Amino acid sequence: MQTFILVFALFLIAVLAMSVGYLLQRKSISGSCGGIGALGLDKACDCDEPCDKRKARMEKEAQWKKQQIH
Repeated sequence: MQTFILVFALFLIAVLAMSVGYLLQRKSISGSCGGIGALGLDKACDCDEPCDKRKARMEKEAQWKKQQIH
């Protein structure tokens, strides 16, 4: 039980330190390679013509956003 408490405390300290670092730097969180932005892509789907599933999802999102505005 003592080991569990010690490990839990260490993880808690690590998460707290990362949180403070994030709050002080005010930078967006990115992966170790810089995330998708490092590849020069603006979005996850970089297709010129999205597939039918993607079009349906985009249409649903647009309808949902439209409902949220009204």
